[in-house]
Amino acid sequence: MYMIQDHCQDFLFSFLGSGFSPTNMADDNSAIDRIKTLYVVLAFCSVLCFGAIKSLLVGTIAGLVLIFGNLGVILGLLPAHVFWTVYALLKTNRFDAALKVAILFSLPVLFAIWLALSIAGSVLVGFGYGFFTPWISSFEAFRHDDESKKLYHSIVDGTWETIKGSCTVVRDFFDMCYHSYPVYLKELQQNEPASSELQPLRLIHIPACILVALIGLTVEIPLYTAIAIVKSPYMLFRGWHRLVEDLVSREGPFSETVCIPFAGLTILLWPLIVIASVVLSIFASFFIGLYGSVVVYQERSFGRGVAYVIAMVAEFDEYTNDLLYLREGSIFPKPQYRKKKTSNPRIRQTQSSHGGYTAVFPEDDGILVPRLTASQPVRDIIKEVKMVQIWGSMMKLYEVKGMLLLDRGVITPRDLSDWLNSRHSNNAPIVDVGLPCFAFLHNLLDSISAGSDGLVLADGTEVTHMNRPQARLLDWFFHPILVLKEQIRVLCLEEGEIRHLEKMLLFGNHKEPTESWDNGSFVPMDVVRAARIEAISRRMMGMSRSISKFPTYRRRYRQVVKDLIVHSMVTDGPDRSSSMGTADAMDIV
Repeated sequence: MYMIQDHCQDFLFSFLGSGFSPTNMADDNSAIDRIKTLYVVLAFCSVLCFGAIKSLLVGTIAGLVLIFGNLGVILGLLPAHVFWTVYALLKTNRFDAALKVAILFSLPVLFAIWLALSIAGSVLVGFGYGFFTPWISSFEAFRHDDESKKLYHSIVDGTWETIKGSCTVVRDFFDMCYHSYPVYLKELQQNEPASSELQPLRLIHIPACILVALIGLTVEIPLYTAIAIVKSPYMLFRGWHRLVEDLVSREGPFSETVCIPFAGLTILLWPLIVIASVVLSIFASFFIGLYGSVVVYQERSFGRGVAYVIAMVAEFDEYTNDLLYLREGSIFPKPQYRKKKTSNPRIRQTQSSHGGYTAVFPEDDGILVPRLTASQPVRDIIKEVKMVQIWGSMMKLYEVKGMLLLDRGVITPRDLSDWLNSRHSNNAPIVDVGLPCFAFLHNLLDSISAGSDGLVLADGTEVTHMNRPQARLLDWFFHPILVLKEQIRVLCLEEGEIRHLEKMLLFGNHKEPTESWDNGSFVPMDVVRAARIEAISRRMMGMSRSISKFPTYRRRYRQVVKDLIVHSMVTDGPDRSSSMGTADAMDIV
């Protein structure tokens, strides 16, 4: 493999002429730059070919594993999904009998849509992941500092890892279908409605809902398709123009030599990105059109439902104009379809009461296309905290606090084993929700003590609005977490109040473990202060339950629980293992 690199260098020297050699051209900067450029171009073309061959070989296996694995999950759990949904619908107190019957009759259509979309999505994701992941991994070899290993990594990287990754995707999808979906249904079944009145079925609006849904599909799908297709050539050439400008000026992804191959790959794959954006826009128009029936039901007006359908076309046209820097506004009318104007600005700003910074959140609607603004420099991207780092820090914190609670006897290996094996136990919520909330509370307290404007991770990294990952998932939680941290800071909790909050987070409504654990807590005498602490506990437990529904979280948290069980076995020896049960201990090991 190393001979290929030597032949590449000899080819470049002969290409530049016999007067250039590694010994006599040290002072000729222009010749060196030419050699570097030609060497990068030749290496890029070689890796491009290697990646394409590797994608055909490895991507086929990984794609088939992902597709058939997801199909097995979808079809295998379909009877259980039907049973769980019907049972939760019959047990919920949110709807009256007539509305329940109407939803029951619509369930076959909803499950048919679920089957169609999930199967189609699995096929697309399988082929996309299997084909592009090995290809991109070939270019990751340019990040290695050792020149002699770049060619080796360009061939080896992304082979077995891609197949393992496809198995991980299937595992996460299974967790979402088998664990997360029942949690949503359980919340629908147990949560009481905001008011004492049940949500009624207004039969008079059913024909209008159906009619507006049909109008929405008839109008949104062809118009969204026409707008996306008409503007796709401009998006294609605008994107290429932006990337070429960065290439000439050495800005954005081209500011670092190591990233030039990735930027070149982006230029080559930009047409595929444009096509994907058009397809996703058409796909989104289906749901946007159906949502018109919801507007009719909420506003109790057929006319407002039709106004929504017309307004969404204008919103889509205006949004694409803003992304592509075309004329402001839209040529389509934009009627008001809500009785009260909702505050849904395209840019949402929130300002910390003590930090003095402003966070800007874009409000996307309609189309899913990348922005064509100037690319962010690589040095700035490297400074951003990655989502993987946040996940790892969270799990490390859970493990540390879990060991502390194990050593204190607050939680037992039996509790961990029961949760891991999905057994019914009164103490299962302590492991499922209590432990993450306990660790999260101390993370907030440590961030407050450090005087941070954001959150301080377990490794000491500070996450603020300036360096947080630009992910929609984090947008849902980051600002509410900072608001919660500010509320705790303002309360200035005493030591006993913190211990009381720990009990509430760990045990919830379970009185026996709450009374048996003496950690020096006390309930505040002030009723208002006690109510505020209780509200904080409810909010933290709600956030923890919401985060636990994500499949990646469950897979990582299961590993944390396994590590805690191993820690207890190592710490206490055979006595602790025998208390768990021989079979459980063998399963963990």
